[in-house]
Amino acid sequence: MIVIPIKEGENIERALKKFKRKFEKTGAMRELRSRQAYTKPSVERREEVKKAIYVQQLQQNEE
Repeated sequence: MIVIPIKEGENIERALKKFKRKFEKTGAMRELRSRQAYTKPSVERREEVKKAIYVQQLQQNEE
């Protein structure tokens, strides 16, 4: 459970912003979406390799 301490007289918009930031950091939505459909470990690994190749190419082009 996410707990956000709110100071006396603090704006509700600011509290909501804090909540959203904490919620994003926990990664709850990302985990829920990933659990909706099963992906085989081999497919996950293939995606990781493709991403690593892409990042490596970006870094080489930058230099």
